[in-house]
Amino acid sequence: MRQNRLNLLLALKFALREMRGGLSGFYIFLACIALGVAAIAAVNSVSDAVNAGIAERGREILAADIRFERDNEPLSGEALAYIEALGPTSQSVTMRSMTRLPDGSDQSLAEIKAVDGAYPLYGEVIADPAMPVGEALAETDGRYGVLVAPLLAERLGLAPGDSLLLGNAELTVSGTLVQEPDALSEGFAFAPRILISRDALDASGLVQIGSLAEYGYRVRLADPAMTPEAVKTAAEEKFPDTGWQIRTSDRAAPSLSENVDRLSEFLTLVGLATLITGGVGIANAVSAYLESRRRAIAAFKCMGAPADMVVAIYFLQIMLVALIGIAIGLVFGAIIPLIALPLLSSLLEIAIPAGIFPLALALAALFGILTALAFAILPLAAARNVPATALLREHSFDEGGRPAWPFLAATGVTLALLAALAIFTAKERFVAAVFLASVAGAFVVLRLVALAIKWLAARAPRPHAPSLRLAVGNIHRPGALTGSVVLSLGLGLTLLVGLALIDGNLNRELSRSLPERAPDFFFVDIQGSEVDGFKALINEEAPDGELALVPMLRGRILSLNDTRASEWEAPSEDAKWVLRGDRGITYDADLPENSTLSEGEWWPEDYSGKPLVSFSADEGRELGLKLGDTVTISVLGRDITATIANFRTVEWDSLSINFVMVFSPNTFAGAPHAWLATLTDPDSDTATNAEILGAVTRAFPTVTTIEVKAALEIAGDLVSQLATAIRAAAAIALIASVLVLSGALAAGNRRRGHDAVVMKTLGATRPALIRAFVYEYLLLGLATGVFALAAGSAAAWYALTKIMMLPFALLPAVALATVLGAVIVTVAIGLAGTWHLLGQKPALYLREL
Repeated sequence: MRQNRLNLLLALKFALREMRGGLSGFYIFLACIALGVAAIAAVNSVSDAVNAGIAERGREILAADIRFERDNEPLSGEALAYIEALGPTSQSVTMRSMTRLPDGSDQSLAEIKAVDGAYPLYGEVIADPAMPVGEALAETDGRYGVLVAPLLAERLGLAPGDSLLLGNAELTVSGTLVQEPDALSEGFAFAPRILISRDALDASGLVQIGSLAEYGYRVRLADPAMTPEAVKTAAEEKFPDTGWQIRTSDRAAPSLSENVDRLSEFLTLVGLATLITGGVGIANAVSAYLESRRRAIAAFKCMGAPADMVVAIYFLQIMLVALIGIAIGLVFGAIIPLIALPLLSSLLEIAIPAGIFPLALALAALFGILTALAFAILPLAAARNVPATALLREHSFDEGGRPAWPFLAATGVTLALLAALAIFTAKERFVAAVFLASVAGAFVVLRLVALAIKWLAARAPRPHAPSLRLAVGNIHRPGALTGSVVLSLGLGLTLLVGLALIDGNLNRELSRSLPERAPDFFFVDIQGSEVDGFKALINEEAPDGELALVPMLRGRILSLNDTRASEWEAPSEDAKWVLRGDRGITYDADLPENSTLSEGEWWPEDYSGKPLVSFSADEGRELGLKLGDTVTISVLGRDITATIANFRTVEWDSLSINFVMVFSPNTFAGAPHAWLATLTDPDSDTATNAEILGAVTRAFPTVTTIEVKAALEIAGDLVSQLATAIRAAAAIALIASVLVLSGALAAGNRRRGHDAVVMKTLGATRPALIRAFVYEYLLLGLATGVFALAAGSAAAWYALTKIMMLPFALLPAVALATVLGAVIVTVAIGLAGTWHLLGQKPALYLREL
């Protein structure tokens, strides 16, 4: 035991002595490991910071200890009494409607939040000019006050004291809404917010039968011993069929937290892919370094050092360098969040604490250590086999044969630990496992692609041009750079192509394809008494437009086949959203447009039997439903049980009116309901749409009008913001690939030097050799670019058509940039590494032959 300790100390002493000359030869090693570690550390630090900020200000973000929400129907009876008994309660109503100027010159869609006098229970509403929220919303001279978002004030030219029409009410603008404490917990708003009182909402007449509204009940718990989570559990057990959603202050903004977690998880996996790609660079850098130390290794053996001692010396040296790279990555990973968090704080409008997050840094460091170990072991095995005769004659690591099984086993165990760490630290473990399997599969495929390129080069016709013939020969000869180039550049370039095509297709769909297929307007909350007048107005304003009107009710699924919706075990989680909260439902005697019957039969036009329902085929399959199953829904306080008569395939991407459930008309005979409409006019323009919007808003102030083009522009902005983060991650992966490529080509420079000397000795000129190298790198870059384009396109096609259910198109700009970029990068890096070799004297290499 003592001898082993002394050997390790001696190995460490030799390792440190050899490092006195600096880190020459390890720069790419350091860059590869630092880049991946920095990416993982920064992403997880930002995620931890955002979640910490939400957790610290949970009560203010929720404006309550616990909040109950219900769609389209206020709570009453025992459920409301139960909530009010918990402590001080504040009630609110949130909905969308049109706001307009009194002279009818302009109008805008707005998110309306109507609150009572107890709001907010925590936090504060900040207005400009400053005033208490109760005073800002109070009634003065018969008109209620309103606080408007700065964007709406700018859009309509509003100032304090101006009038604003909402539904049937005329409001007075008290000021702008600078800060709303629970805005973050409300989720993303597709229109600027206005804040009014509950009395003002009643005066507006906006809440009618079928109105799309969300009722909120905020509670400050009176009993300090009660925890929000315990109250939530008790409420769900006591009222399982109420159809409410309950949020607690420790999960004040679950959508934001989940989105941050998902994005950080995705970016962490991309960072891990970057680290693994960099692992190839680590292996290349270690191989190149150990090959440069071949004589030193041989000298150690000549002096009696056993092979294990040699391995220990260079293992310790490489791990010391790895620790330096990890430390550099952790420094950048800690600094980047300090720069990014102020921007996120202003964007999310919450205080995000800046600081060091040890768990995020520790996780990144552990990933870095395992990656360095996994990719350094096999090159060390090759170094172990360097003979003492290397002092007398040139040898290559390629002559060492297959590594010994302990080295292979150690590599396998380390890679398994790396995969286990990635999977068990991820919330979506299946996604992480699939991602890692895809990366591993990509390595195998890239290796096969390299073999295929070498096979084709070996069997290609011999070119007449000597330089081109030499380039083709270099691609398939023993020790060729083909495998290194394809493996190094292929993975990062494939990832970049896939993400670029997904981003491009999404933008194309939102900017061109969807607007061409989608209607121009959606009209919501049209009352039955207004339908005839609404039709007449649209026919007058848009005589060539196509108006689609359908009845719409709101219903909540209570049970499926007499099993409570909350207890229903679905084969897939994807359609569970159908069972949560209220759903829009309709009835129709005929099969709706943009739907096709996939199973079962449609009911007769004059059907009068027991209630029947048509279910969307995709959602029905994911819920595990079949023909003959029953669905019980609550509509307008009545429980209705209907039998599934058929399934429909619905074209959701058309943005036309579609519903998950369509009932037979007799199901709701005589029931009051509102109507939903779309208007499609292929000849309309911006001016025409503005006229239609103004006419409908003036004539029907309680009808909510949504211009589809504006909504798509907002969605496009969201996609662009998300795509920026994804592009940054892909760019990091590509940088890692370029670093790996540089290391791979540098590792082969010594052999290139020998080749150049032999060729020059046989009469080859320097220009001829340069041409040969250019041809070789050009062919390898072209082959890699074509593969990356094919693989990235396949991945993007699958993601778009199978997951997002959107059409796919191969974008020529992305394809051309991929191939040209691969060629330029490969040729540039290849020539940069080999240029100086062509000017060296032959004696330096001939001496070692």
